[in-house]
Amino acid sequence: MKRFFYSNPIHGFLQSTKNEIIGELVINSGFADELTQKEAWQQQINILKDVLTPYEGSIFFEYSIPRMGRRIDVVLIIKNVIFILEFKVGEKKFHQSDIDQVYDYALDLKNFHETSHIHLIAPVLIATETKALVTTLSTTHHNDNLLFPIKTNTKLLDDAITKVLEFADGESIVTDNWADGSYSPTPTIIEAAKSLFNNHSVTNIARSDATAKNLSLTSKAISDIIENSEKNQQKAICFVTGVPGAGKTLVGLDIATKHLDDKKGVASVYLSGNGPLVAILREALARDRVSKEKKLGNKLKKGVVLREVKAFIQNVHHYRDEYLYDARPPFDHVAIFDEAQRAWNLTQTANFMKRRKNVPNFKHSEPEFLISCLDRHKDWGVVVCLVGGGQEINIGEAGISEWIEAIINFFPKWYVYVSDRLTDNEYAAGKALDLLNNHKNVIFSKDLHLSVSLRSFRAENLSHLVKNLLDLEIVDAQNNYELLKKKYPIVITRDLSKAKEWLKKQARGTERYGIVVSSQAERLKPHCIDVKSPMNPIHWFLNDKEDVRSSYYLEAVATEFHIQGLELDWTCVTWDADFRHSLEGWKYFSFVGSKWNNIRKEERKQYLKNAYRVLLTRARQGMVIVVPNGDSKDQTRNPDYYDATFNYLKKIGFEVL
Repeated sequence: MKRFFYSNPIHGFLQSTKNEIIGELVINSGFADELTQKEAWQQQINILKDVLTPYEGSIFFEYSIPRMGRRIDVVLIIKNVIFILEFKVGEKKFHQSDIDQVYDYALDLKNFHETSHIHLIAPVLIATETKALVTTLSTTHHNDNLLFPIKTNTKLLDDAITKVLEFADGESIVTDNWADGSYSPTPTIIEAAKSLFNNHSVTNIARSDATAKNLSLTSKAISDIIENSEKNQQKAICFVTGVPGAGKTLVGLDIATKHLDDKKGVASVYLSGNGPLVAILREALARDRVSKEKKLGNKLKKGVVLREVKAFIQNVHHYRDEYLYDARPPFDHVAIFDEAQRAWNLTQTANFMKRRKNVPNFKHSEPEFLISCLDRHKDWGVVVCLVGGGQEINIGEAGISEWIEAIINFFPKWYVYVSDRLTDNEYAAGKALDLLNNHKNVIFSKDLHLSVSLRSFRAENLSHLVKNLLDLEIVDAQNNYELLKKKYPIVITRDLSKAKEWLKKQARGTERYGIVVSSQAERLKPHCIDVKSPMNPIHWFLNDKEDVRSSYYLEAVATEFHIQGLELDWTCVTWDADFRHSLEGWKYFSFVGSKWNNIRKEERKQYLKNAYRVLLTRARQGMVIVVPNGDSKDQTRNPDYYDATFNYLKKIGFEVL
């Protein structure tokens, strides 16, 4: 399928009539014959016919960027340069949002389009009615052959093109080869959710290279289990494992959107106990749909879209509570539980039911009760458990063993489909796995494991480095860092202000950055970081650079509870004295009253370690780690609490800022 609505060599474009070009655009776009869109195309064609007469090359109109759900107005291939042209017809000013838009387009091609990687890319913003200005060219410090956005008007567009061509060097681009280049995007979970909600498949929006191919294989494997269960009137539970950032949530959303058949009553629901993730995904989908309808001239209230979104993205606790009082089978035959390892054990569930729901003597763990809801169906049902390793970060989170024990003890007729990696220690299945040996309907599958981290398209082995770091495997950490440091910068500093400047310098376009900290980091207040200060995750993750509540402002901070399951392009991990390196290994503390107290329970130690695992694996493109100097005059911030951690990170080889 072509990624553009019109293409031609420049000489063919110049020889074609305006009506011929617009006719092809209308046919290929599938748009209604919209006057405003036709007028925009007419203006662009008129401008380019005047400007492109001296040049040879190729032109592409409405070039698709699936990851972003948008299209570039015009791509020009001239000699050895890829020009990204974004027109703002009638505009007299250059708005930051427009500059970011054309920058984002260029970054997408540079990062994800195979045949654009090595070539010079020139993003150009044309505000047609701006006054005369001088064309300036400069490259970024990233040294990846991408120019800063060029701001120009209609009259100076030719001058801009000429100057870029004089600046460029290298071999000319073969247009056919460029157009045939593979596109392997790595979307954020928010971008992916928008695309899936708009009826794209996971194969259209995610990487399809050999190292990431099992994303589609896993999605297909789960779909096959669902179809087989429906066909044979069976009930099944499916355990999908994956390294941090491997795309478990993406697979879950893909399955949820594929099986939304209200007419057949075979709807699916995506469930997560991660409140911020659920709220952010719902809001992002609603905003996106309202924005798209507005551009089409349709008025649509956000509340209407939110009701539609809530039908298939739900908070697992709300889902649980609904069927606590409603004994009927759920409407959904397929329930996808994200971060299933975080479901509550019997003690935590019973305590909650007694305190908050006035249900005494509740005798079910959360996994057991959730499975029982789907078991109410007389025909068939499927539970999909998406399992992250080392992600339990709160009291009462049972790990995966509670699910297995529930199946063995209470639902022996259910079929069990298991990732062949569930045996790994990090998934905390424990002795419960041994019970599966006596279960007659167990099928192990390698396709149910996501082995490659897709969060960072620059460094797939980041999760391995973080594991080495936390497990004090310093030689392995050093070796893994050597493999990724050229593509994925990690720097350390004692100065938060330096870290903030580094973040701002690294990020381009709308690449999102922010400060993340442990929820136990209570002695960062002298650095204006208060983990107890209320923060709205929706504003922090979704609002733009002008909003003081957004992550961009570097004022509000996110903890592991806000950011688990989500990601930023660049992060600042600010490390407090709750988790300290020492000659004896890690030491674990919580701040109570006016002093640090040792954490003695192994379970709570693991939660804290996992919190830092979450924080250190949130960045897609790079991170800065801040370990403060402490203050010898403040007994709660003794420099000794911080120095050993900083020196350990320095020994791994991270550059000191």
